[in-house]
Amino acid sequence: MVAPRARRPGRCVVLALTVVLTMAMGTLLAGCGTASPESPPSGIDELEIPTPSPDPGDFVAQVDNPWLPLTPGASWIYDVSGATSGTLTVTVRDAPMRIAGVDTTAVERLGPDGTPVVDYYAQDRAGNVWWFGREGEWQAGADGAEAGVAMPADPRLGDGWRAAYAEGVVDVVVTVATTDQAATTPAGRFTGLVGLDTESSLTPEQATRSYYAEGVGLVEEVSTSGPVSQTRLVSAPS
Repeated sequence: MVAPRARRPGRCVVLALTVVLTMAMGTLLAGCGTASPESPPSGIDELEIPTPSPDPGDFVAQVDNPWLPLTPGASWIYDVSGATSGTLTVTVRDAPMRIAGVDTTAVERLGPDGTPVVDYYAQDRAGNVWWFGREGEWQAGADGAEAGVAMPADPRLGDGWRAAYAEGVVDVVVTVATTDQAATTPAGRFTGLVGLDTESSLTPEQATRSYYAEGVGLVEEVSTSGPVSQTRLVSAPS
């Protein structure tokens, strides 16, 4: 479960410093308040998730978080099996997309049904990757939608947060379930994986666990409730 968001008392700030946490996340984003529901336990002190007011000055140009590296032009290929089967290709687009004043990195997923899904991410100065929207569905700063964290700089077991929030449109909660998992896929064997559990109040019957390898990104994803599905890495950027 996720606890109320941590906020710094006193005047409203956009950037807050944290020196606690094993995560040692450094400078973190905070905001001035939001109409969205209180985040589930976060364990990520001083970081307001989701944030209603991202400051463009708090973000860097490149997403190079080791667990979610998004180099422009990079591409991953996955095998999908279960209720849906086929190939999933994930490609980082070259051109940035400006959302809420922040230049974000566009990532396109082309699944077995051939329908492209484009998500937008940006990394803050501390190395945390934020999810800024999904093409055609929601964008941070529009109609009350708020950016959340897709991947922290240093995932800590038990930490939980909102990855995105827009009332009635998206409400995604993520929890770090493991930091030492191993998995074998067609791309090889991976160890020391970070496992993230993802669920949504809008689709409570569905949930997934996603495993990430340092320096590679997503290597495997399995359904933990709902339609049976498994996604396994076939090839990654060299």
